[in-house]
Order: sequence, then C-alpha cells, then structure tokens
Amino acid sequence: MRSFHPPTKDEYPAYFDRYLQLNPQQDYPLLIEEQIQTIKELFKSKTSNWAEKPYQAGKWSPKEVLGHVIDTERIMTFRALCFARGERNALPGFDQDPYVLNARFGSVPSALLLEDFENQRKALLTLIQTLPEDSLDFHGKANGTKITPRALFWIIPGHFIHHLTILKERYQ
Repeated sequence: MRSFHPPTKDEYPAYFDRYLQLNPQQDYPLLIEEQIQTIKELFKSKTSNWAEKPYQAGKWSPKEVLGHVIDTERIMTFRALCFARGERNALPGFDQDPYVLNARFGSVPSALLLEDFENQRKALLTLIQTLPEDSLDFHGKANGTKITPRALFWIIPGHFIHHLTILKERYQ
C-alpha cells in the first residue's frame, strides 16, 4: 500500500494539532497495523473485569473508550470519503457523550470490540488505497471548519494514541 505524508497546517483546524503531534513520523499503513496489535495486547494483558471499570466516577470504562475510538474513526473516515469524492455540503459535528451512552459498549464483549476496531482499520487502509492521490488534498467542511481527507486520515492514529496513553496511565 502506498503511504502519504502528514497534512500541512493549512489542511486542518488548529484544534487537531493535539492529535497530529502525537503521531510518530513513520509509514502510515505500518502505524495503523501496529496500533491494531497494541490495543489487542493491552486488553489481553489485563484482567477480564479491567475493561468494565472507569478509573473514576463519571469517566468511561476501557470498553467505552475503545468504542468511542471506533465511532470517531468511522466518522472521520466517512468525512474523508465525502470530501475525497467532492462533497460540497458541510457535514455536521458530533457530540461524543451521547454516542458512547447510546452505544452501551459495556454490554459488548471486549473481543467483539477489538474485532470491530481491527475491521474498521482494515477498511480504512483499503479505502485509502482506492482514492486518487490528489483527492487527499480536497477541502471539505465538517463541524464548521475546513479540513482535508489527508488530515482526517492522520488525525485517526493520533486520536488513538491520545486515548491509548490515557488507558495506560489512568486505568490500572
């Protein structure tokens, strides 16, 4: 699979710097594949009830964090597809909290969430392979701001790293 360079600052709102700066400078497909293994290993290394418990009241459980990551990646991938195909209509934002609440990730087995994450990542990589290279530079509007498919694709692994760090540091 071809790789592609990270976005330039004019391709996304400054808010996303927090995720993009977390990405190591490496081959994108390799990064995506490594993250699949990383999350599987983390969940496997913990006790079975670890995934059920938030680190404090009002926070998500590890399963809810993983579900949130999956949902966010689906939304970012959808946005990237729309803009790569030339969509001119603005796309809405989303409020992550009702998504997590309504998904009821706590009742989904961890193994199924991990499989879903892997399948989402594999679909992401095959989508990128099918896109004309110049379509990564098209701009679209989501949540009231301009962004490119390239930026959306690179936000995905950075967002994952953000949440992985929280899982490792706060969920003992």
